[in-house]
Amino acid sequence: MIHSLFIINSSGDVFLEKHWRSVISRSICDYYLEAQRSNPNDIPPVIAAPHHYLISIQRGGISLIAVCMQEVPPLFVIEFLHRVVDTFQDYFSDCTESIIKENYVVVYELLDEMLDNGFPLATESNILKELIKPPNILRTIANTVTGKTNVSESLPTGQLSNIPWRRSGVKYSNNEAYFDVVEEVDAIIDKSGSTVVAEIQGYIDCCIKLSGMPDLTLSFMNSRLFDDVSFHPCVRFKRWEAEKVLSFVPPDGNFRLMSYHINSQSVVAIPIYVRHNFSVKSGEQGRLDITVGPKQTLGRMVEGVKLEVLMPKCILNCILQTNQGKYNFDPVSKILHWDVGRIDVSKLPNIKGIVSFASGANTNEINPSVNVHFVINQLAISGLKVNRLDMYGEKYKPFKGVKYITKAGRFQIRM
Repeated sequence: MIHSLFIINSSGDVFLEKHWRSVISRSICDYYLEAQRSNPNDIPPVIAAPHHYLISIQRGGISLIAVCMQEVPPLFVIEFLHRVVDTFQDYFSDCTESIIKENYVVVYELLDEMLDNGFPLATESNILKELIKPPNILRTIANTVTGKTNVSESLPTGQLSNIPWRRSGVKYSNNEAYFDVVEEVDAIIDKSGSTVVAEIQGYIDCCIKLSGMPDLTLSFMNSRLFDDVSFHPCVRFKRWEAEKVLSFVPPDGNFRLMSYHINSQSVVAIPIYVRHNFSVKSGEQGRLDITVGPKQTLGRMVEGVKLEVLMPKCILNCILQTNQGKYNFDPVSKILHWDVGRIDVSKLPNIKGIVSFASGANTNEINPSVNVHFVINQLAISGLKVNRLDMYGEKYKPFKGVKYITKAGRFQIRM
Protein backbone atom coordinates (compact mmCIF):
# COMPACT_ATOMS: atom_id res chain seq x y z
CA MET A 1 0.00 0.00 0.00
CA ILE A 2 1.55 3.36 1.06
CA HIS A 3 5.29 3.07 1.73
CA SER A 4 6.12 6.72 2.47
CA LEU A 5 4.50 10.13 2.82
CA PHE A 6 6.20 13.43 1.97
CA ILE A 7 4.80 16.89 2.68
CA ILE A 8 6.18 19.69 0.50
CA ASN A 9 5.79 23.45 0.89
CA SER A 10 5.14 25.98 -1.89
CA SER A 11 8.90 26.42 -2.44
CA GLY A 12 9.37 22.73 -3.22
CA ASP A 13 11.11 21.82 0.07
CA VAL A 14 10.26 18.59 1.89
CA PHE A 15 9.57 19.62 5.50
CA LEU A 16 8.07 16.31 6.72
CA GLU A 17 8.53 12.70 5.72
CA LYS A 18 7.12 9.52 7.23
CA HIS A 19 7.97 5.94 6.27
CA TRP A 20 5.95 2.81 7.07
CA ARG A 21 7.16 -0.16 5.03
CA SER A 22 10.59 0.94 3.79
CA VAL A 23 12.66 4.11 3.73
CA ILE A 24 12.43 5.82 0.36
CA SER A 25 14.80 8.66 -0.47
CA ARG A 26 13.17 12.10 -0.67
CA SER A 27 14.79 12.46 -4.10
CA ILE A 28 11.74 10.55 -5.39
CA CYS A 29 9.86 13.86 -5.02
CA ASP A 30 11.87 15.24 -7.96
CA TYR A 31 9.36 13.58 -10.31
CA TYR A 32 6.55 15.55 -8.66
CA LEU A 33 8.53 18.82 -8.66
CA GLU A 34 9.32 18.38 -12.36
CA ALA A 35 5.61 17.94 -13.14
CA GLN A 36 4.86 21.00 -10.98
CA ARG A 37 7.37 23.14 -12.87
CA SER A 38 6.05 22.09 -16.27
CA ASN A 39 2.40 22.87 -15.41
CA PRO A 40 1.80 24.37 -11.93
CA ASN A 41 -1.98 24.60 -12.41
CA ASP A 42 -2.55 21.04 -13.60
CA ILE A 43 -0.35 18.56 -11.72
CA PRO A 44 -1.25 14.92 -12.47
CA PRO A 45 -2.61 13.27 -9.30
CA VAL A 46 -0.78 10.04 -10.21
CA ILE A 47 2.80 10.12 -11.49
CA ALA A 48 4.52 6.89 -12.54
CA ALA A 49 8.24 6.74 -11.73
CA PRO A 50 10.44 3.81 -12.88
CA HIS A 51 9.90 1.83 -9.65
CA HIS A 52 7.28 3.86 -7.74
CA TYR A 53 3.91 5.57 -8.06
CA LEU A 54 3.50 9.08 -6.66
CA ILE A 55 -0.08 9.98 -5.66
CA SER A 56 -0.56 13.58 -4.53
CA ILE A 57 -3.03 16.25 -3.43
CA GLN A 58 -2.60 20.01 -2.94
CA ARG A 59 -4.38 21.82 -0.10
CA GLY A 60 -3.71 25.00 1.82
CA GLY A 61 -0.44 25.83 0.05
CA ILE A 62 1.17 22.43 0.77
CA SER A 63 1.38 19.18 -1.17
CA LEU A 64 1.01 15.68 0.27
CA ILE A 65 2.72 12.95 -1.76
CA ALA A 66 2.14 9.26 -1.03
CA VAL A 67 4.70 6.89 -2.55
CA CYS A 68 3.65 3.34 -3.44
CA MET A 69 5.77 0.56 -4.90
CA GLN A 70 2.93 -1.38 -6.54
CA GLU A 71 -0.34 -0.52 -8.25
CA VAL A 72 -3.08 0.57 -5.84
CA PRO A 73 -6.54 2.13 -6.33
CA PRO A 74 -5.50 5.80 -6.67
CA LEU A 75 -8.80 7.24 -5.40
CA PHE A 76 -8.39 5.20 -2.22
CA VAL A 77 -5.01 6.84 -1.55
CA ILE A 78 -6.28 10.30 -2.52
CA GLU A 79 -9.20 9.95 -0.11
CA PHE A 80 -6.79 8.93 2.64
CA LEU A 81 -4.58 11.98 2.01
CA HIS A 82 -7.61 14.26 2.23
CA ARG A 83 -8.54 12.52 5.49
CA VAL A 84 -5.03 13.28 6.82
CA VAL A 85 -5.48 17.00 6.07
CA ASP A 86 -8.99 16.98 7.60
CA THR A 87 -7.60 15.36 10.75
CA PHE A 88 -4.83 17.96 11.05
CA GLN A 89 -7.42 20.72 10.64
CA ASP A 90 -9.57 19.14 13.33
CA TYR A 91 -6.64 18.87 15.75
CA PHE A 92 -4.82 22.15 15.03
CA SER A 93 -7.66 24.28 13.49
CA ASP A 94 -5.64 24.60 10.25
CA CYS A 95 -3.15 22.67 8.13
CA THR A 96 -0.22 24.86 7.11
CA GLU A 97 3.54 24.43 7.09
CA SER A 98 4.05 26.52 10.24
CA ILE A 99 1.33 24.71 12.23
CA ILE A 100 2.64 21.26 11.24
CA LYS A 101 6.17 22.28 12.30
CA GLU A 102 4.85 23.51 15.66
CA ASN A 103 3.16 20.14 16.27
CA TYR A 104 5.66 17.67 14.81
CA VAL A 105 5.30 15.21 17.72
CA VAL A 106 1.49 15.00 17.53
CA VAL A 107 1.61 14.83 13.71
CA TYR A 108 3.92 11.80 13.77
CA GLU A 109 1.78 10.17 16.49
CA LEU A 110 -1.32 10.65 14.34
CA LEU A 111 0.35 9.24 11.22
CA ASP A 112 1.49 6.20 13.23
CA GLU A 113 -2.09 5.48 14.25
CA MET A 114 -3.74 6.31 10.93
CA LEU A 115 -1.64 3.79 8.97
CA ASP A 116 -0.48 0.36 10.07
CA ASN A 117 2.26 -1.06 7.85
CA GLY A 118 1.00 1.18 5.07
CA PHE A 119 -2.70 0.29 5.38
CA PRO A 120 -5.36 2.65 6.85
CA LEU A 121 -6.26 1.71 10.41
CA ALA A 122 -7.84 4.54 12.46
CA THR A 123 -9.09 7.46 10.39
CA GLU A 124 -12.13 8.62 12.38
CA SER A 125 -11.64 11.80 14.38
CA ASN A 126 -13.59 10.61 17.44
CA ILE A 127 -11.50 7.40 17.61
CA LEU A 128 -8.20 9.24 17.11
CA LYS A 129 -9.01 11.70 19.90
CA GLU A 130 -9.36 8.76 22.29
CA LEU A 131 -5.99 7.43 21.13
CA ILE A 132 -4.15 10.78 20.96
CA LYS A 133 -5.29 13.75 22.98
CA PRO A 134 -5.45 17.05 21.06
CA PRO A 135 -2.59 19.37 22.06
CA ASN A 136 -3.03 22.18 24.55
CA ILE A 137 -0.63 24.28 26.60
CA LEU A 138 -1.20 22.54 29.94
CA ARG A 139 -0.86 19.06 28.46
CA THR A 140 2.33 20.07 26.63
CA ILE A 141 3.89 21.41 29.84
CA ALA A 142 2.85 18.31 31.80
CA ASN A 143 4.29 15.99 29.11
CA THR A 144 7.55 17.95 29.11
CA VAL A 145 7.89 17.58 32.91
CA THR A 146 6.79 13.95 33.17
CA GLY A 147 8.21 12.70 29.88
CA LYS A 148 4.83 11.26 28.81
CA THR A 149 3.25 11.49 25.36
CA ASN A 150 -0.25 12.31 24.09
CA VAL A 151 -0.86 8.65 23.20
CA SER A 152 -3.42 6.87 25.39
CA GLU A 153 -2.37 3.70 27.21
CA SER A 154 -5.60 1.88 26.27
CA LEU A 155 -7.34 1.19 22.97
CA PRO A 156 -10.56 3.10 22.17
CA THR A 157 -13.61 0.98 22.95
CA GLY A 158 -14.85 1.31 19.36
CA GLN A 159 -11.75 -0.43 18.00
CA LEU A 160 -12.88 -3.67 19.63
CA SER A 161 -16.42 -3.64 18.18
CA ASN A 162 -17.89 -4.35 14.76
CA ILE A 163 -18.55 -0.57 14.38
CA PRO A 164 -15.00 0.82 14.49
CA TRP A 165 -16.02 4.40 13.69
CA ARG A 166 -18.08 4.82 16.89
CA ARG A 167 -16.85 4.57 20.46
CA SER A 168 -19.09 2.60 22.79
CA GLY A 169 -20.59 3.77 26.07
CA VAL A 170 -21.42 7.28 24.79
CA LYS A 171 -23.72 9.23 27.12
CA TYR A 172 -25.21 12.72 26.72
CA SER A 173 -27.66 14.61 28.90
CA ASN A 174 -29.06 16.35 25.80
CA ASN A 175 -29.36 14.06 22.78
CA GLU A 176 -29.04 16.11 19.58
CA ALA A 177 -28.49 15.48 15.87
CA TYR A 178 -27.71 18.37 13.50
CA PHE A 179 -27.35 18.19 9.72
CA ASP A 180 -25.87 20.95 7.53
CA VAL A 181 -26.76 20.64 3.83
CA VAL A 182 -24.17 22.81 2.04
CA GLU A 183 -24.21 23.39 -1.73
CA GLU A 184 -21.50 25.18 -3.70
CA VAL A 185 -22.48 26.53 -7.12
CA ASP A 186 -19.84 26.33 -9.86
CA ALA A 187 -20.80 28.37 -12.92
CA ILE A 188 -19.50 30.30 -15.90
CA ILE A 189 -21.72 33.11 -17.20
CA ASP A 190 -20.97 34.72 -20.58
CA LYS A 191 -21.23 38.40 -21.59
CA SER A 192 -24.91 38.19 -22.43
CA GLY A 193 -25.80 36.61 -19.08
CA SER A 194 -26.34 33.12 -20.50
CA THR A 195 -25.10 30.14 -18.51
CA VAL A 196 -22.19 28.35 -20.18
CA VAL A 197 -21.59 25.75 -17.45
CA ALA A 198 -23.37 25.24 -14.13
CA GLU A 199 -23.12 22.46 -11.58
CA ILE A 200 -23.44 21.94 -7.84
CA GLN A 201 -21.01 20.33 -5.42
CA GLY A 202 -22.88 19.48 -2.24
CA TYR A 203 -22.20 17.76 1.04
CA ILE A 204 -23.98 16.96 4.29
CA ASP A 205 -22.00 17.61 7.46
CA CYS A 206 -23.28 16.21 10.74
CA CYS A 207 -22.85 16.88 14.42
CA ILE A 208 -24.22 13.85 16.25
CA LYS A 209 -24.38 13.83 20.04
CA LEU A 210 -26.53 10.79 20.80
CA SER A 211 -26.22 8.34 23.68
CA GLY A 212 -25.80 4.62 23.24
CA MET A 213 -25.77 3.00 19.78
CA PRO A 214 -28.47 4.74 17.70
CA ASP A 215 -29.37 3.49 14.23
CA LEU A 216 -30.50 6.39 12.04
CA THR A 217 -32.43 6.56 8.76
CA LEU A 218 -32.38 9.82 6.78
CA SER A 219 -34.67 10.24 3.75
CA PHE A 220 -35.01 13.01 1.14
CA MET A 221 -37.99 14.53 -0.64
CA ASN A 222 -36.24 14.43 -4.04
CA SER A 223 -33.31 12.02 -4.02
CA ARG A 224 -33.44 11.75 -7.84
CA LEU A 225 -31.51 15.04 -8.05
CA PHE A 226 -28.20 13.33 -7.29
CA ASP A 227 -25.95 12.63 -10.28
CA ASP A 228 -23.05 11.25 -8.25
CA VAL A 229 -22.68 10.45 -4.55
CA SER A 230 -20.01 9.34 -2.10
CA PHE A 231 -20.65 8.22 1.48
CA HIS A 232 -19.04 7.91 4.85
CA PRO A 233 -18.17 4.23 5.57
CA CYS A 234 -21.01 4.07 8.12
CA VAL A 235 -23.69 4.30 5.38
CA ARG A 236 -25.29 1.01 4.27
CA PHE A 237 -24.83 1.24 0.53
CA LYS A 238 -27.23 -1.57 -0.43
CA ARG A 239 -30.06 0.19 1.38
CA TRP A 240 -29.28 3.37 -0.57
CA GLU A 241 -29.27 1.52 -3.89
CA ALA A 242 -32.60 -0.13 -3.15
CA GLU A 243 -34.57 2.63 -1.41
CA LYS A 244 -32.54 5.88 -1.80
CA VAL A 245 -32.44 6.41 1.97
CA LEU A 246 -29.39 6.79 4.19
CA SER A 247 -29.26 4.11 6.88
CA PHE A 248 -26.31 4.31 9.28
CA VAL A 249 -24.96 4.05 12.80
CA PRO A 250 -23.24 7.44 13.11
CA PRO A 251 -19.81 8.25 14.52
CA ASP A 252 -19.83 10.35 17.66
CA GLY A 253 -19.30 14.05 17.01
CA ASN A 254 -18.62 15.84 13.71
CA PHE A 255 -18.26 14.02 10.40
CA ARG A 256 -19.22 14.30 6.72
CA LEU A 257 -22.08 11.93 5.98
CA MET A 258 -22.13 12.24 2.19
CA SER A 259 -20.97 14.32 -0.76
CA TYR A 260 -22.91 14.67 -3.98
CA HIS A 261 -22.71 16.24 -7.41
CA ILE A 262 -25.47 17.73 -9.57
CA ASN A 263 -24.51 18.65 -13.13
CA SER A 264 -27.91 18.89 -14.83
CA GLN A 265 -28.15 22.55 -15.92
CA SER A 266 -31.95 22.40 -15.89
CA VAL A 267 -31.77 21.91 -12.12
CA VAL A 268 -28.94 24.36 -11.30
CA ALA A 269 -30.46 27.80 -10.69
CA ILE A 270 -28.20 30.86 -10.79
CA PRO A 271 -28.98 32.77 -7.56
CA ILE A 272 -27.50 36.19 -8.43
CA TYR A 273 -26.81 38.31 -11.50
CA VAL A 274 -24.08 40.83 -12.27
CA ARG A 275 -24.97 43.61 -14.69
CA HIS A 276 -21.75 45.03 -16.13
CA ASN A 277 -20.59 47.60 -18.64
CA PHE A 278 -16.97 48.16 -19.62
CA SER A 279 -16.43 50.77 -22.31
CA VAL A 280 -13.44 52.65 -23.71
CA LYS A 281 -13.90 56.44 -23.59
CA SER A 282 -10.59 57.56 -25.09
CA GLY A 283 -7.18 56.16 -25.89
CA GLU A 284 -6.06 55.83 -22.29
CA GLN A 285 -9.31 55.80 -20.30
CA GLY A 286 -12.37 53.61 -19.95
CA ARG A 287 -15.50 53.42 -17.83
CA LEU A 288 -16.52 50.54 -15.57
CA ASP A 289 -20.05 50.06 -14.20
CA ILE A 290 -21.09 46.95 -12.21
CA THR A 291 -24.39 46.22 -10.43
CA VAL A 292 -25.14 43.09 -8.37
CA GLY A 293 -28.61 41.75 -7.60
CA PRO A 294 -30.47 38.60 -6.51
CA LYS A 295 -31.99 36.37 -9.19
CA GLN A 296 -33.44 33.07 -7.92
CA THR A 297 -33.20 33.05 -4.13
CA LEU A 298 -36.83 32.31 -3.12
CA GLY A 299 -36.85 35.46 -1.02
CA ARG A 300 -33.70 34.54 0.93
CA MET A 301 -31.10 37.19 1.73
CA VAL A 302 -27.81 37.07 -0.21
CA GLU A 303 -24.94 37.74 2.19
CA GLY A 304 -21.15 37.82 2.21
CA VAL A 305 -21.01 39.06 -1.40
CA LYS A 306 -17.50 39.75 -2.68
CA LEU A 307 -16.38 40.44 -6.24
CA GLU A 308 -12.88 39.97 -7.64
CA VAL A 309 -12.52 41.67 -11.02
CA LEU A 310 -9.49 40.25 -12.83
CA MET A 311 -8.21 43.19 -14.86
CA PRO A 312 -5.86 42.86 -17.85
CA LYS A 313 -2.19 43.79 -17.40
CA CYS A 314 -2.56 47.09 -19.28
CA ILE A 315 -4.79 48.59 -16.54
CA LEU A 316 -2.86 51.15 -14.47
CA ASN A 317 -5.43 52.40 -11.97
CA CYS A 318 -9.13 52.53 -11.05
CA ILE A 319 -10.92 55.59 -9.66
CA LEU A 320 -14.34 54.34 -8.63
CA GLN A 321 -17.34 55.17 -6.49
CA THR A 322 -19.58 52.65 -4.77
CA ASN A 323 -22.91 53.01 -3.00
CA GLN A 324 -22.20 50.00 -0.75
CA GLY A 325 -19.18 48.28 0.73
CA LYS A 326 -15.50 48.97 0.16
CA TYR A 327 -13.17 48.41 -2.76
CA ASN A 328 -9.44 48.38 -3.43
CA PHE A 329 -7.37 47.86 -6.55
CA ASP A 330 -4.04 46.05 -6.41
CA PRO A 331 -1.82 47.55 -9.16
CA VAL A 332 0.58 44.57 -8.98
CA SER A 333 -1.86 41.66 -9.32
CA LYS A 334 -4.34 43.85 -11.32
CA ILE A 335 -7.27 42.61 -9.22
CA LEU A 336 -10.14 44.86 -8.13
CA HIS A 337 -11.62 43.65 -4.81
CA TRP A 338 -15.12 44.83 -3.94
CA ASP A 339 -16.51 43.72 -0.58
CA VAL A 340 -20.25 44.23 -0.97
CA GLY A 341 -21.70 42.44 2.07
CA ARG A 342 -25.47 41.94 2.08
CA ILE A 343 -27.60 42.74 -0.99
CA ASP A 344 -30.45 45.13 -0.27
CA VAL A 345 -33.15 44.65 -2.92
CA SER A 346 -34.45 48.23 -2.48
CA LYS A 347 -31.04 49.67 -3.38
CA LEU A 348 -28.85 47.34 -5.43
CA PRO A 349 -25.06 47.57 -4.87
CA ASN A 350 -23.30 49.47 -7.64
CA ILE A 351 -19.71 50.45 -8.39
CA LYS A 352 -18.69 52.72 -11.26
CA GLY A 353 -15.91 55.05 -12.32
CA ILE A 354 -12.87 55.61 -14.51
CA VAL A 355 -10.24 53.02 -15.46
CA SER A 356 -6.81 54.12 -16.76
CA PHE A 357 -4.92 52.18 -19.46
CA ALA A 358 -1.25 52.12 -20.30
CA SER A 359 -0.38 54.18 -23.34
CA GLY A 360 -0.44 52.17 -26.56
CA ALA A 361 -2.50 49.34 -25.07
CA ASN A 362 -4.71 47.30 -27.39
CA THR A 363 -8.16 48.10 -25.95
CA ASN A 364 -9.88 45.58 -28.26
CA GLU A 365 -8.45 42.69 -26.23
CA ILE A 366 -9.54 43.96 -22.80
CA ASN A 367 -11.92 41.34 -21.42
CA PRO A 368 -12.06 41.36 -17.60
CA SER A 369 -13.64 38.47 -15.73
CA VAL A 370 -15.36 38.55 -12.34
CA ASN A 371 -15.09 35.90 -9.62
CA VAL A 372 -18.12 36.13 -7.32
CA HIS A 373 -18.43 34.93 -3.72
CA PHE A 374 -21.71 34.80 -1.81
CA VAL A 375 -23.62 32.91 0.89
CA ILE A 376 -27.37 32.27 1.11
CA ASN A 377 -28.62 30.80 4.39
CA GLN A 378 -31.63 28.49 4.68
CA LEU A 379 -31.62 27.65 0.96
CA ALA A 380 -30.42 24.62 -1.00
CA ILE A 381 -30.28 26.00 -4.52
CA SER A 382 -30.89 22.54 -6.06
CA GLY A 383 -34.20 22.21 -4.22
CA LEU A 384 -32.94 19.29 -2.13
CA LYS A 385 -34.93 18.81 1.09
CA VAL A 386 -34.59 16.38 3.97
CA ASN A 387 -37.85 14.49 4.45
CA ARG A 388 -37.41 12.92 7.87
CA LEU A 389 -34.95 11.39 10.30
CA ASP A 390 -35.92 8.22 12.17
CA MET A 391 -33.97 6.59 15.00
CA TYR A 392 -33.98 2.94 16.04
CA GLY A 393 -32.19 1.02 18.77
CA GLU A 394 -32.66 3.61 21.53
CA LYS A 395 -35.78 4.65 23.44
CA TYR A 396 -35.19 8.38 23.95
CA LYS A 397 -36.42 11.06 21.54
CA PRO A 398 -33.55 13.23 20.21
CA PHE A 399 -33.67 16.85 19.12
CA LYS A 400 -33.15 17.08 15.34
CA GLY A 401 -32.14 20.08 13.23
CA VAL A 402 -31.41 20.68 9.54
CA LYS A 403 -29.73 23.77 8.11
CA TYR A 404 -29.38 24.62 4.40
CA ILE A 405 -26.58 26.81 3.01
CA THR A 406 -25.80 27.82 -0.58
CA LYS A 407 -22.35 29.21 -1.41
CA ALA A 408 -20.43 30.28 -4.47
CA GLY A 409 -17.82 27.77 -5.56
CA ARG A 410 -15.96 28.63 -8.77
CA PHE A 411 -18.46 31.24 -9.92
CA GLN A 412 -17.15 33.34 -12.81
CA ILE A 413 -18.75 35.99 -15.00
CA ARG A 414 -17.08 37.02 -18.25
CA MET A 415 -17.30 40.67 -19.30
